[in-house]
Amino acid sequence: MNNEQTAIRTTYFSIIGNTSLALIKGLAGFFGNSYALIADAIESITDIFSSLLVLFGLKYAKRPADENHPYGHGKIEPLITFLVVAFLVTSATIIAYESIQNIQTPHKIPKSWTLIVLGCIILWKEISFRIVLKKSKETNSSSLKADAWHHRSDAITSIMAFIGISIALIFGKGYETADDWAALFASGFILYNSYLIFRPALGEIMDEHLYDDLLEEIREESIKVKGVVETEKCFIRKAGMKYHVDLHAIVDGEISVKEGHDIAHKLKDYLQNEIPNLGHVLIHIEPDK
Repeated sequence: MNNEQTAIRTTYFSIIGNTSLALIKGLAGFFGNSYALIADAIESITDIFSSLLVLFGLKYAKRPADENHPYGHGKIEPLITFLVVAFLVTSATIIAYESIQNIQTPHKIPKSWTLIVLGCIILWKEISFRIVLKKSKETNSSSLKADAWHHRSDAITSIMAFIGISIALIFGKGYETADDWAALFASGFILYNSYLIFRPALGEIMDEHLYDDLLEEIREESIKVKGVVETEKCFIRKAGMKYHVDLHAIVDGEISVKEGHDIAHKLKDYLQNEIPNLGHVLIHIEPDK
């Protein structure tokens, strides 16, 4: 299974999980008198839409290069990540606003059984985070990484809700709004995580150099090709799950143009074979002085 198929299957996993949890949280929050759980359900609903966006982006990014997109369609990934961040910020804003409204409105103490529901949710969302984050690293997908952090944000809001409801139950009357305060604090965590997701995606869209390990690997592999004396400039930019490389290779200055041309092709083929996540590799030949 290639990276694209792995990422798409992982996104389906997120969609199914978030849909189930949104229903569970919404019902538990309504019948258990907990706005923190309802706030959690709101975030899960936004997670569903953001996962659908990620799915669209991954499928679009799979399109092969064409006349208008010679480097493929991978740049859709960070753009989708921006939209996912927008969903996160929107959900955090809604949760914060509703929390403030509920803090000002007297209401009943949440039911104790909501803690059991939250405990199961926290466990599941943390497992989901780890699964999706692992797949995002395997596939080099920035949008899948954003989806993973959606799971972590959901786990954080659930932890805050658990703490808030526990306080309300332990201290009783006068602490009914504890879970609302918990939801308010959770919205702050969501905003912080939104920045953590947004920053790498911005670097990707701006072709910021963030790939020192890959650059070193390319240099080490390049000199294994017969005829390559050393490497000079090496520029890397990411598009989707692929890395496009511009590499200056130094060869013997006394060889013919054809020999230099052949070395360039051998080097390109070798790098793409040894480092499968490379996309376009452009080799520029420099004479050894």
